[in-house]
Amino acid sequence: MLYSVRGKLIHIENNLAVVECAGVGYAVRTSAVSIARLPAMGEEALFYTYLHVTEAGIDLFGFTDQSELNCFKMLLGVTRVGPRAALSVLSSVTAEQFALAVASGDAKTLSRAPGLGMKTAQRIILELKDKISKEQAAAGISMPDIPIASASSNAGEAINALVVLGYTQSEAAAAVTKLDPSLSVEELIKKALQALAGLN
Repeated sequence: MLYSVRGKLIHIENNLAVVECAGVGYAVRTSAVSIARLPAMGEEALFYTYLHVTEAGIDLFGFTDQSELNCFKMLLGVTRVGPRAALSVLSSVTAEQFALAVASGDAKTLSRAPGLGMKTAQRIILELKDKISKEQAAAGISMPDIPIASASSNAGEAINALVVLGYTQSEAAAAVTKLDPSLSVEELIKKALQALAGLN
């Protein structure tokens, strides 16, 4: 399994970037969000990758951010959501916005992705919320009593969004409670992700 690809950026087109590594050009299918974050042509780029194998062929998907890759993998686990639909979602919203939409049940935001539709957006929210709650129940995890979460709806939503991104309730709560509760939900998520990744 390819974990990541790092090399010189030699080509970009719609939802595709080519990275040259040791003389080999890897065609990486990616989101508009990741493409917008890429360096200038000829500079070094890093993609966290997912190898998708079907009878029709093999495709390499990659993202400049691990949180975005995590969202992509979660989307592939949703009934009747394939790589194309997953890329459409992640080209319309950032990983933080996606997590927030799922945590808050905001199907309208997800349905704005080209070719997705409201029914699919609702299914994404239903299945991912359900999956996360089942995993927490199996692990004996319940929502902790966090004073800041009750005092600030933004903090509570940020914690739920981080759980959608794959962090435990305790990890998410620990990261968010250290931040300024007056920040917007999206800023809380971004700063908490930086702290959890050791980038603070």
